[in-house]
Amino acid sequence: MEFRAVLLGILLASSIAGALAGDPSPVQDFCVADVNSSLFVNGLACKNPKLATAMDFFFSGLDKAGDTGNRVGSNVTLVNAARIPGLNTLGISLARIDYAAGGLNPPHTHPRATEILTVVEGSLVVGFVTSNPENRLFLKSLNRGDVFVFPVGLVHFQFNYGKTPAVAIAALSSQNPGVITVANAVFGSKPGIDDGVLAKAFQVDQGVIEDLKAQFK
Repeated sequence: MEFRAVLLGILLASSIAGALAGDPSPVQDFCVADVNSSLFVNGLACKNPKLATAMDFFFSGLDKAGDTGNRVGSNVTLVNAARIPGLNTLGISLARIDYAAGGLNPPHTHPRATEILTVVEGSLVVGFVTSNPENRLFLKSLNRGDVFVFPVGLVHFQFNYGKTPAVAIAALSSQNPGVITVANAVFGSKPGIDDGVLAKAFQVDQGVIEDLKAQFK
């Protein structure tokens, strides 16, 4: 993958995400996160702006592929305020997503962010599902240079149907978008949700639920 393609995706996604920022608007030029502060606030505490440097607004390494040698065949490299302290209060974050051939970024939600995805290498099938009671699926095949939006809070996924790896850059309208992977939350919670509750919810035998839970231990 050419670095120029990655850079183009980052610039495009970042510029659009800035316009979609969902976190509270800042009331000063910046609020560089103080990683050593013990103060608990909605976000991260600020350090003295006079102590800020260019390094507080910098991250290197998004050109490096993530390890997709896992059960789902994908890897997310998130660049948020924990990695760029200068993102604190600015309402945006960024992610590189690597997909092996046949790799899946499983159905999940971002409770605090809209996501805009740019494919920079390979091909993907992506989709999201609207809320109850409609539960309508929006599905689209994407190729290099294509862009797709996942509205805030809705379940969505990406699947690499190609025979070669794929890469996408995602911009998110929060410095801490959060992620809830549906299968992990339902079948891998600690403590676990009662088998009877899940069996009734999914209309299957409890033995099926036990088998599914075993995959997330």
